[in-house]
Amino acid sequence: MHNVIEIFNAFNVLNDEWIKPLISGTALTFSLTILALIMGFCLAIILTYALYTQTMFKALAKGFIFFTRSVPLLVQIFLLYYGSAQFEWLRNSVLWEILQYPFSCALIALALNSSAYTAVLLQQNINCIPKGEIEACILLNMSLYTRMRKILLPRVLSTFWPVYSNEAMMVLKSTSLVSTITLMDLMGVTRQIIAKTFQWDVLIITGILYFLMSALLVGFFNQLCHNVRNDGTSKRFFSNDCSSCN
Repeated sequence: MHNVIEIFNAFNVLNDEWIKPLISGTALTFSLTILALIMGFCLAIILTYALYTQTMFKALAKGFIFFTRSVPLLVQIFLLYYGSAQFEWLRNSVLWEILQYPFSCALIALALNSSAYTAVLLQQNINCIPKGEIEACILLNMSLYTRMRKILLPRVLSTFWPVYSNEAMMVLKSTSLVSTITLMDLMGVTRQIIAKTFQWDVLIITGILYFLMSALLVGFFNQLCHNVRNDGTSKRFFSNDCSSCN
């Protein structure tokens, strides 16, 4: 906290009253990013599983991915926050306890958007697995769920994390859109400061804060890549499960 305040004072462009809002905006931006990545990754695994089934869920997953990747994220945020309030049955349902808050709508929109892109990344990595391994699993009468859990996902994750770090960076930068629905994230606070003080220099500080958050994400994924074995699972947490797959 002390180092962040020193950065602000070094530029000498902010009053003390704006330091705490910038710090809280940074915390909101980073928490949105982390939660959206966790939710998006879990949803992406479900979508990826659906893409390899021979049921109606495959068509639904393809339609969802196509729609989410085709429609701008800002439109998706508006649809959730402003559009959901137009349906009386939705306002009278339990879902309204979640959708009435801008933070919830922003988080859901970011997570859904990230899940679509992450599912495509997982599918592309799965398609790179030699067909002989998949055919061997079928000959062993493995179900799709077992193939995914024991063979496909462990192999995919070994090459997935370096690519997924790019998606994490995109989610972080996409959080700058949530200020359009009254959330005071880092970009929202920055715009508020510029509107009241006309000091564009605050954008330099905002850029530094985004850079620091990006550095944290990159450092995390670099460390994760070092701790992941060739089969894509963590040495520390999944070593027992991996030994049974060999």
